[in-house]
Amino acid sequence: MGAPVLQWLVRALCGSGVGLAVLLVAGCGFHLAGQHPLPEQLQSVYIDVENPYGVDVPPLQRALARRVVRSGGKIAPDLQTARSVLRLSHLTTAQETIAIGPDGRSLEYQLITSVDYTLAVNGKVLLPTETQTISSDYSFSTQQILAKEEEQSRLQRYIQDELAELILMRITAQLSQLPPPAGATAAP
Repeated sequence: MGAPVLQWLVRALCGSGVGLAVLLVAGCGFHLAGQHPLPEQLQSVYIDVENPYGVDVPPLQRALARRVVRSGGKIAPDLQTARSVLRLSHLTTAQETIAIGPDGRSLEYQLITSVDYTLAVNGKVLLPTETQTISSDYSFSTQQILAKEEEQSRLQRYIQDELAELILMRITAQLSQLPPPAGATAAP
């Protein structure tokens, strides 16, 4: 066998191996992180946030919107055009001291974010209010105040994004347990 034929054979086998691996992974239902298919009820959703003292869009609302759009859904501009309404309320973020040094200064904190949510479809509450909470710990040093403040900020963004993912996964799981609406045909 000549060198060009051998090179072609190696490329063909490697290419078909990669193609086969892609087909196998796609066939088993694998999705990249944050790439879960949305249920029909979330294809057009309005995210309504009860934020009486806020002047800006909460990071959780932005994280949910990004995840819905990334998964193929659309964010409705208002309540009237939305098929579904995801209501977020009692959004709280707290920081608690969990470790104190011998000098009485805080050495470690826990960031806690909690939110209540409910889902209404076509004006009817489909999923009653549920609470989701996420927490994460981080250390603190007075010698590295700027670095630790940046770490806290990154951690808060991460928590908001994880909370958005958790809410969407929980809603998807709950919707899959509901009986199909009257008049709908069951999938084969």
